[in-house]
Amino acid sequence: MNVRTRIAPSPTGDPHVGTAYIALFNLCFARQHGGTFILRIEDTDLARSTPESEAAILESLRWLGLSWDEGPDVGGPHAPYRQSERGGIYREHADRLLASGHAFRCFCSPERLDALRREQSAAQQQPGYDGHCLGLAPAEVARRVAAGEASVVRMKVPREGVCRVEDMLRGVIEVEWTQVDMQVLLKADGMPTYHLANVVDDHLMGITHVLRGEEWINSAPKHLLLYRYFGWPAPVLCHMPLLRNPDRSKLSKRKNPTSILYYRRMGYLPEALLNYLGRMGWSMPDEREKFTLDEMLSAFDIGRVSLGGPVFDLDKLSWLNALWLRENFTPEQLADRLVEWAYNRDTLLRVLPHLQPRMERLSDFAPAAAYLVSGMLPLGEHSFAELKLERERLLELLQFTQWRLEAVTRWDRDTIFAALKELAAQMELKIRDFLAPLFIAIAGTSASISVIDSMQMLGSDLSRARIRHAIEALGGLSKKRLKEVEKAYAALSSPR
Repeated sequence: MNVRTRIAPSPTGDPHVGTAYIALFNLCFARQHGGTFILRIEDTDLARSTPESEAAILESLRWLGLSWDEGPDVGGPHAPYRQSERGGIYREHADRLLASGHAFRCFCSPERLDALRREQSAAQQQPGYDGHCLGLAPAEVARRVAAGEASVVRMKVPREGVCRVEDMLRGVIEVEWTQVDMQVLLKADGMPTYHLANVVDDHLMGITHVLRGEEWINSAPKHLLLYRYFGWPAPVLCHMPLLRNPDRSKLSKRKNPTSILYYRRMGYLPEALLNYLGRMGWSMPDEREKFTLDEMLSAFDIGRVSLGGPVFDLDKLSWLNALWLRENFTPEQLADRLVEWAYNRDTLLRVLPHLQPRMERLSDFAPAAAYLVSGMLPLGEHSFAELKLERERLLELLQFTQWRLEAVTRWDRDTIFAALKELAAQMELKIRDFLAPLFIAIAGTSASISVIDSMQMLGSDLSRARIRHAIEALGGLSKKRLKEVEKAYAALSSPR
């Protein structure tokens, strides 16, 4: 059998270290068996997917040293490799399920579905679709479709018995069918959901082994059911352990930087970051902590994956990065890396238009630009002493800003400014007073270039990380106070 694995990132934000983690293990498994590794772009969320995000994902994975045999940028026998370009294929397969009686049209309005979820929540019931449209007569369905009534396609799910999910690492997992929702397969706009597109593409692209995060275990019954409905053999499933924060919660940008761009911007070496991801739940036979991708490929065995949630620890990553810096580079090689990292012509050309009007001597450049090539800034409560806002209001402003920036998917100057201007208005603050604490958090001084321009150049994850750092510098928020701030933030967007 020709082993074929895949990674299928969604281009809706910064490239995530979790994507690189899963890509690394799919690559290693394919290479171990002399197989093929595929990259597919899952961009059916047209509202949030962007070409910029796709480009950043591809470039970041290549920066880490990962490569693929088929994909949107390299082509292959199963093109196109972007789901947005495969709409007709999904609609054809949805029609097949409707014709075979394995799916049905649902005309329920969003309002009805919202009310249903509220009722189920109040009654402490398993949330899910109640089958309201399941029994509609074919003539009634045809009449409503002909009248132009909006509908989605849902899959039928057995209401009794269990689904046996065979997992390469976990053995057999049993899930009762009553716990499986009648999933939407095709949305009202004709675009597929992840579940239909994933199964159809994996089959048509000949995927033999699916290595993915354990958060997809609950979706496995839906996918296996679709394989059965289509009469296709299912691939071998392998659910990898999730990356965790030090507090054992799922790795998330609210607690840890998650963007590959952040680690690149902070000056981590791609070799060290990939090495660290290789240690997430896996170990070399000789237990050594420092190894190259080629060494991992030579020794790879999926059976060595541990199911305990691996902790993504920044201190441990920094320690490993330091080993690489000391042991793998001559001064000449390190000089080349520094130039490549931040002191290159492209970086200078981004920064100089902002600093040139402020410069009197060439020696003015380094102090003025230092914060743009730094990690966390040396902030304390004294750093904010000259501002008009009291400490609690400052903390609220910074926390609101961090949450608002988490929702920004297109990281450009105009989008960032529009988001912060709206937040300032909701907080009833003049934009000048609103931005003043951000100058300190982002640049360490109120005398820097535009804080919006600074955030664009620093990137989303490093900007948010500096705001988190500023919150901690001001003493942070207790759990009780954080809940109060969350309520206040939710109230900002509520209709008055």
